[in-house]
Amino acid sequence: MHALIIVDIQQDFCEGGTLAVNDGAQTAALITEYMNQCGQKFDVIATTRDWHIDPGPHFSDEPDFENTWPVHCVAGTPGAELHENLDTEFIDAEFLKGQYNDGYSGFDGILGEPDLIRNQDGMAGPYGATAAAAAATDSSSITMDEWLREHDVERVTIVGIATDHCVRATAMDASDAGYEVRVITNLTAGVSDKNIDDATDEMEDCGVMLSEWPGAKTFIG
Repeated sequence: MHALIIVDIQQDFCEGGTLAVNDGAQTAALITEYMNQCGQKFDVIATTRDWHIDPGPHFSDEPDFENTWPVHCVAGTPGAELHENLDTEFIDAEFLKGQYNDGYSGFDGILGEPDLIRNQDGMAGPYGATAAAAAATDSSSITMDEWLREHDVERVTIVGIATDHCVRATAMDASDAGYEVRVITNLTAGVSDKNIDDATDEMEDCGVMLSEWPGAKTFIG
């Protein structure tokens, strides 16, 4: 079985968000086009979200944009929502990560409850997370690895944001867990060119396959 994992295509990581990367919105649109054209090759499709409640030193008033960051993707706020260019009709499961830590890897996430994600009543944590959003994984303890294995997945293809952080961490954890892993690099967007180059080298060294989707050029053109 083959899974597509879409990493963190969220409002705060796209143009207008608090931690936007270049071409984030375009990457979201490209992934939707990729699913329209190629989605049938995947047995399941999952997405991840940063879902921060109180992630400690991950947030900083003076971020270095490598280990510390501005406040972003607070659970239950508009910035944590999936970007409107991403068609959620294709998605079978969402994994929420980083509630109380950095949460770079999708393999740190827990299967979320959509009804609770969309409930905005009450507050939790110091950054304005909603109480219901903070409880969005309370009814589940299912990790991404457990969910993939329940679906007999052996191969994963990874796309999303950011190439040099959460995509990298998710791909390397997938490889360490024994999956055959591919990252489609032109369906990702990153923070810095140098870090992207370092991340792709690191992923390749771990056995992750890197490729490009030829259809992206046609869609952009």
